[in-house]
Amino acid sequence: MRAEIIETGIPKLKAARIIINAPVEKVFAIVTNPKMHPVIDGSGMVKGSTVGPEKLILGSKFGMKMKIKVHYRILNTVVEYKENELIAWNHILRNRWRYEFRAIDPTTTEVTEYLDTRQSPFTLYFHIVRVYEWSPIAMAKTLVTLKEIAEK
Repeated sequence: MRAEIIETGIPKLKAARIIINAPVEKVFAIVTNPKMHPVIDGSGMVKGSTVGPEKLILGSKFGMKMKIKVHYRILNTVVEYKENELIAWNHILRNRWRYEFRAIDPTTTEVTEYLDTRQSPFTLYFHIVRVYEWSPIAMAKTLVTLKEIAEK
């Protein structure tokens, strides 16, 4: 089972997509629970949640323990939200993680994950650490893990 890496045509916008054999409500509930982020993360960077509600909604703030060579913590804010359709958050670097959910039928959901760095002033740093190269692969791995969990 694989996720599709999508070519967006925009260098600072990366994306991956997968079809999950589970209702949209179940898949959305997994992604909107910050305690599940370390479980589904395909990058290996998310090490645990620190603060936040059990279910994210517009304006929710939630913290994550992270590791990219060194351990650190990051505080995210949900900046887009539509129940069972989309959620997006960003943090101090202003890169936006966005998930879109589309119910294909009552038991099948298409999920697209995006990393959008167009509003970030740190894109030179993202090039240096090769974010644009590895993030689509990490997103695809995240979506595969999300599929495995949602289809149980």
